[in-house]
Amino acid sequence: MSNLTSAIKETSAEVRAELDRLLPVPNTPERRVVEAMRYSVLAGGKCLRPFLVLQCAQLFGVEKDRALRVAVALEMVHCYSLIHDDLPAMDNDDMRRGQPTCHKQYDEATAILAGDGLLTRAFGVIAADDCLFEPAVRCQLIAELSKAAGMNGMIGGQMLDILAENEDDMDMPGIIRLQQMKTGRLFSFACEAGAIMGKASYEERQVLKDYARDIGLAFQIADDILDVEGDADSMGKAVRKDLDAHKATFISLLGLEKAKEQADALSYQAVASLECFDEKADYLRDLARFIVERRS
Repeated sequence: MSNLTSAIKETSAEVRAELDRLLPVPNTPERRVVEAMRYSVLAGGKCLRPFLVLQCAQLFGVEKDRALRVAVALEMVHCYSLIHDDLPAMDNDDMRRGQPTCHKQYDEATAILAGDGLLTRAFGVIAADDCLFEPAVRCQLIAELSKAAGMNGMIGGQMLDILAENEDDMDMPGIIRLQQMKTGRLFSFACEAGAIMGKASYEERQVLKDYARDIGLAFQIADDILDVEGDADSMGKAVRKDLDAHKATFISLLGLEKAKEQADALSYQAVASLECFDEKADYLRDLARFIVERRS
């Protein structure tokens, strides 16, 4: 796992450098919203989704410098979702990644605009001529990212998450569908993007979709476990909020021990799905275990 940790840190540094370059602060009054965008995307985080983009891209021989632009666009979308998720009308969180949330550091209106700015900038990053893929590939990436982030993906999942605040209305199939949309669809795009860039076969794309489905659910179960067992200092955000709010989660429906067993099973299933790939997928295999063993 030490090699994986180093590789994740390296990717995180590369992503931050590219984000810094793509989000220059203008010397004009609207600079405040750009500063808020930068505040959120440069705050840290593991960059697991960009890491998946790069690792899946290299399975098909796509150069890192080319895939990095797509990885950065995905991180912009992810960070936009965090900004909006933290707002008072949503989860109403004060801390994210060990620092005040965007609306606490700035104000609620600026945070909304910062999230909107990151979402729209992400599509521009992929569409730009200096994103070194042919137009058809760029269009396919944009189409798939919009599906993953939109009403049938992350946004729809966020709506279901709000409805889950009444846990009596949510059963296990409902929770699985919620998390596959809210969390899993961005993981799925991260894995499929590499295959799209590399013009992989349908069968290879399906393998990565299966892998992404399993690690996405495992990731969310691990998050639910950490919300119960973790501490605010190591998590960089408030914990036990779902428990206190009586929100339906994998823990509330399965119990802690069965949830851990399910996360482990999904992790091993994800590893098994990569059998058709050689040692180039070793980091993906390690990541499937890291996701359920992490402590933050």
